[in-house]
Amino acid sequence: MFSKISKSLALVAVGALALTACGGGTESGEEGGESGLGLVSEGTLTVCSDTPYEPFEYEVDGEYTGFDMDLMREIATGLDLEFAVQDVGFDGLQSGAVLAAGQCDVGASAMTITPDREENLTFSEPYYDSLQSLLVPVDSDVAAIEDLAGLSVGVQQGTTGEAYTRENVPEDTEVVAFPSDAELYSALQAGNIQAILQDLPVNLIHTEDGTFTIVEEYQTDEQYGFAFPKEGSEALVQAVNGELTGLRDSGTYDEIYNKYFEEQ
Repeated sequence: MFSKISKSLALVAVGALALTACGGGTESGEEGGESGLGLVSEGTLTVCSDTPYEPFEYEVDGEYTGFDMDLMREIATGLDLEFAVQDVGFDGLQSGAVLAAGQCDVGASAMTITPDREENLTFSEPYYDSLQSLLVPVDSDVAAIEDLAGLSVGVQQGTTGEAYTRENVPEDTEVVAFPSDAELYSALQAGNIQAILQDLPVNLIHTEDGTFTIVEEYQTDEQYGFAFPKEGSEALVQAVNGELTGLRDSGTYDEIYNKYFEEQ
């Protein structure tokens, strides 16, 4: 019933990153730290993410997992770094505020690369192609986005799904923004909204118990990227891009992809 999510990626090979024991020629390596990557905590790749957002980032038995988390864990291992995660709000992450404040090194949160976001963030090479989708109860009369006239639809605040919804729903549709998917899904279950429009993989998770169904998918040419501070992150971006290329070449990327995105 549903098309398999495209596995095409636009990963570009990058040159090997020369890691130095000292940064900026200083004796103690203060500038950039010993790794030369400018990490907020030397020896650790600190990742900020808005969880839960299954299947990209969520917790199981106190451990962060999901497509983004597994990729970032492999990248940290390849860079000989420890791996740490901080749960943050998506709005502060996509705006660049969290990274600019030095709270973490990289944002991994199913974030679409957009020109607006690139004004405040630097992105890795794309690592995932996404679709938007419309989720409704199985007994709903809504079969297409046009059927939302006079109804309410939930979106996640600050996302490309919210932008797409506001641009494409009928004028008399009420668009209700929520901080995260958890609040979105709870509102749909309670009947406070009649539909959810957001990323296809996340909506697919909500169809598993047979209560809700996806009635439309939308090709929006979106690609996810890992986000970095706008300034001073050049070495880390280059290193992460190199690790992404290595994961593709080794087949590890495909193994992780197939773990979370089997044919629905």
